[in-house]
Amino acid sequence: MCNRRMLVSLLVLMACCASVAPAQSTPGQLPGTAMPTITSVPSGAQASPNFNADTATDAYLALIPPEAKARSDAYFEGGYWLILWEFVWLAAAMLILLNLRWSAGMRNLAERITRFKPLQTLIYLCEFTIAVTVLTFPLTVYEDYFREHQYGLATQTFGPWMVDQLKSLLVNLVLGGILGMVLFGVVRRLQRSWWLWGAGVSIVFVVVVVLIAPVYLVPIFNKVTRLDDPKVTQPILRLARANGIPARDVFEIDASRQTTRMSANVSGFGHTMRITLNDNLLRRGSPEEIQAVMGHEMGHYVLHHIYNSIFFFAVVIVVLFAYFRWALDASLKRWGETWQIRGIGDTAVLPLAVLLLAIFIFVMTPVLNTFTRTQEHEADMYGLNASRQPDGFAQAAIHLGEYRKMSPGTLEEWIFYDHPSGRHRIHDAMVWKAQNLNVAQPQSAGAP
Repeated sequence: MCNRRMLVSLLVLMACCASVAPAQSTPGQLPGTAMPTITSVPSGAQASPNFNADTATDAYLALIPPEAKARSDAYFEGGYWLILWEFVWLAAAMLILLNLRWSAGMRNLAERITRFKPLQTLIYLCEFTIAVTVLTFPLTVYEDYFREHQYGLATQTFGPWMVDQLKSLLVNLVLGGILGMVLFGVVRRLQRSWWLWGAGVSIVFVVVVVLIAPVYLVPIFNKVTRLDDPKVTQPILRLARANGIPARDVFEIDASRQTTRMSANVSGFGHTMRITLNDNLLRRGSPEEIQAVMGHEMGHYVLHHIYNSIFFFAVVIVVLFAYFRWALDASLKRWGETWQIRGIGDTAVLPLAVLLLAIFIFVMTPVLNTFTRTQEHEADMYGLNASRQPDGFAQAAIHLGEYRKMSPGTLEEWIFYDHPSGRHRIHDAMVWKAQNLNVAQPQSAGAP
């Protein structure tokens, strides 16, 4: 994770808990590396009395050009190393702020500006966020800009990309400032039970952000509009009503201004719940594929994955704050004087807290990925039953393979995958097809 992702990592985990992101080529992608657009079901996957799920899975995987497979594998495997480098880079940045006493200096500056504690905290948080953004910018620009362009997954030039980075910085300053002032206020007033109250505040904060994100945060970066094409919306809304989902509208997001990836999601909850498709999916996906993807997204809603995720991450946050209580006390006893940190309620402790958070998330990566991957598999199975489009689902899995390795090893998938692998998703679809040959639609998953 780059700087902004790590600083609000738990928030990001919650806000993005219900999405499938099958990628699709666009004219801007590098030639010879895009996944194929499947205009007909391969012979080995055709519905017949002798249909075999393993054979059908292999038939779909055989459609992937070797160059595309090699490039996808290289991109995704490179991400394994980036997890390590992101952790090391952020840890180094935090240690610089601590050992060079820059954090203490930023605190001292805030105290010289005002005596009002909440305002001191806000000033320090602004200084800290800007400092971390600068220190981690080289890795951010490589990972999010140059590397994405290298693999044909980005569409922005550097200027618009930087504008989005500045928007992200401003959002972090506002959200981080609000949360930080409240948390430090809690710590200063509740010396013994601060970790329990801090966990509670963080949980409430995350829930509020998940609630408002579709309406207030997403539009900062992308244009979100109601989708008016009845050829697209009517099948989706019929599918929603058939599955007890009170959706009246389908929304479109202009993700193509940033990426070539196709995606859809169900975000928010209550009155802010939205079904959203990005314009890459609408432009490049077949009708069968769109229905399969939307069936998956509706599965997240019907299976209450957003609420389940809130509960799961609430437990994670409580564990995190219990870990903070122990680790901060132990660290400050040993190095607090060297770093000129006066105690847990001192804003200068924030780099240490972020370092401990980075360690926690790095160690917890397989656990967090397994939770999300399990929900995604559940939504896959629900989507297959709802949409009855196994071949459209297989096409979506192949498109996803433009930026995710299709056939990982068992341990590799357990550690690094927050969605089932492409091979597993296609095999699940073909198993469903084998058990439902009388209802699976044999027609092509053709291009729109």
